[in-house]
Amino acid sequence: MQGLLPDNVATLLIDASYLLVAFLFIMGLKAMSSPVTARRGIVVAGVGMLIGTVMSFLYPGMGNFPLMLAAIAIGGGLAWWSGRIVAMTDMPQMIALYNGMGGGAAAAIAAVELLRMAAAQPESVAAHGPVVTALAAAGAFIGAVSFSGSLIAFGKLQGLIKRSFRFKGQQVVNLLIVAATLAIGASLVVAGHPTMQTVVLFFALALLLGITMTLPIGGADMPVVISLYNAFTGLAVAFEGFVLENAAMIIAGIVVGSAGTLLTQLMAKAMNRSLGNVLFSGFGEGPVVAAEGVTGALKPIEASDAGVMMAFAQKVLVIPGYGMAVAQAQHKVWELCQLLIDRGVMVRFAIHPVAGRMPGHMNVLLAEAGVPYDLIADLDEINAEFDTADVALVIGANDVVNPVARTDKSSPIYGMPILNADKAKNVLVIKRGQGAGFSGIENHLFFLDNTRMVYGDAQKVAAELIHAIKAVG
Repeated sequence: MQGLLPDNVATLLIDASYLLVAFLFIMGLKAMSSPVTARRGIVVAGVGMLIGTVMSFLYPGMGNFPLMLAAIAIGGGLAWWSGRIVAMTDMPQMIALYNGMGGGAAAAIAAVELLRMAAAQPESVAAHGPVVTALAAAGAFIGAVSFSGSLIAFGKLQGLIKRSFRFKGQQVVNLLIVAATLAIGASLVVAGHPTMQTVVLFFALALLLGITMTLPIGGADMPVVISLYNAFTGLAVAFEGFVLENAAMIIAGIVVGSAGTLLTQLMAKAMNRSLGNVLFSGFGEGPVVAAEGVTGALKPIEASDAGVMMAFAQKVLVIPGYGMAVAQAQHKVWELCQLLIDRGVMVRFAIHPVAGRMPGHMNVLLAEAGVPYDLIADLDEINAEFDTADVALVIGANDVVNPVARTDKSSPIYGMPILNADKAKNVLVIKRGQGAGFSGIENHLFFLDNTRMVYGDAQKVAAELIHAIKAVG
């Protein structure tokens, strides 16, 4: 079939454009590493993806243009619509869902190639060689696991799956599924001419593995799981890029896969957990774990009194958590901070790497509210300042400020780097109730002598604090 352009011209244009696409992907990713330039990085990478998509129409022998255009219109329309209506609190599950779609797309490409091999004559399949078959099978395996696993992560974050499912010998069952899937995958390569039944069974087991891997993982570990499956998706796309000899897919997959791998390592380090511990421990579900040595009682304070305390402070460090996201309180919190700044109070935001339900969740919320980037600091930058802070304002955060991470060797979070909120002169904790955090561990911080609890919805409490500060005059 004749393409839109002569083959030699089309090939030249495609090769040149893919060099540009690679440059845009890399520069876009680099820009995303800083909140100041992240928006530009997304646009730059998006332009690269647009160029790569348009160039796919020029491939020699390419057809089915109506189907391609229809798929792009439907997919693009759904993405635009869902992106417009999604709440910031639901962004983690949207990331999980979209990441799963990427893994599913890579698995679908592999499925087409493997099924084409199954339907073709043995001699034509042999021409592809075992390497191509192996790459297709590897991409299918990883992509299918990422697809089904990401859908389970979405269900957990969305509240559709309200508990983890575990049983004795579960990890042995998972290992058996892995072994069976790899064995069937190897048979696809060795046989040289896969059968339809073998391909279907291979995909069924890979999809099952993604489900059984993710169902036991506790909700507190979902940020790490999301970044891990992001790396899986990138790797699957890269493998299928080799199968299709598509440089753009190879580049995009390698960039996404390496970035996802690095992010997974950073997230696990921020929790002082190994990746194996995240995947197999089931941390984050179950009964509340009492912190060793907790004494005293929770000491409530009225928002009016807390507002006066903050109004006369010299330095206030704000620690946002998922409770702020749930209440959609970021705008009110920033209004509160602006009032304090106008009174001459030094205000900064302290962000823990795993605060929220996805990497960078709190940064996104604060950026949406218009908080200047120079007021936002990560754990390593801000921790030394708590010693001189008059007030540490904790808004819906829990495990990332729990002192047992430093003191209780029996605690599941022992050794996890935390924000040193307990070292401030006064700690104000905005919390909806007296329950434990997402990991189910009692927070020692709440019982300290210098801590006061301000109970209520974060947005409502922030409004009351604003009123109290204005009343001070």
